[in-house]
Amino acid sequence: MAHHEAVLRGYGLTMTQYTVLLTLSRDGGMSGAQLARSCGVTQQSMSSVLTNMESKGLIRREASPVHAKVQIATPTDEGQTVLDHAYQEVILLERALTDAFTPPEHTALCQLLERATTVLIQQTRHTTPPPTA
Repeated sequence: MAHHEAVLRGYGLTMTQYTVLLTLSRDGGMSGAQLARSCGVTQQSMSSVLTNMESKGLIRREASPVHAKVQIATPTDEGQTVLDHAYQEVILLERALTDAFTPPEHTALCQLLERATTVLIQQTRHTTPPPTA
């Protein structure tokens, strides 16, 4: 992730902002709540991310035609251009990583990472918040 973030920093993006642009580019306009779920962050965090992205000119938000209080985010031309350039560098990074392994090693690595992720998700769901004083 640190290497991805280093590439994205060159484009003035955080990992979450990159994921938002990638999601909007792929799926079209979405509300903040939909983007929060898609990116795995809280709605409050996403609201802050979207405000920042809008001020940078990467996205625009307009009232939903269905719900007046809901804002739908879409990438601007500038946001799409930044995404396209960043994506090309991210792909090079990911290809270099993939090429470092033989096909069976790559398959095994992906399976191990998937297993580790499953354990982390399960443990996170079972974690109880510390008692408040």
